[in-house]
Amino acid sequence: MTWIGISLSIILFLCLCISVFFNYKFGVILINLQDGIEVSLDKLDEKYSSMSKILEKPVFFDSLEIRQVIRDIKDSRTAVLDVANILGSIDESTIPE
Repeated sequence: MTWIGISLSIILFLCLCISVFFNYKFGVILINLQDGIEVSLDKLDEKYSSMSKILEKPVFFDSLEIRQVIRDIKDSRTAVLDVANILGSIDESTIPE
C-alpha cells in the first residue's frame, strides 16, 4: 500500500468513527423522545377520561360564567383528544406493515 492508500484508509476510518458516534447519539435521543411521547399520551388519556367524567355530571347553577367554564372544558377535552390522535398517528405511521 502506498502512503495515499494508508492516509485514505485512516481518513475513512475516522469518518466512520464520527458517523457511529453521531448515529448512536441521535438514536438515544429518538428513543428518549419516543418514551416521552408514550408517557405524554398516557397522561393525556387520563386527563381526557377525567374531563369526560366531569362533563357527564349535570350542572345545577346556570350562570354565564359556569356555562363558559363548561364550554372551555369541552374545548380542552377536544384539544387533548386531537393532540393524542396526532401523536398516535405519528407513532403508527412509522410501523411497517
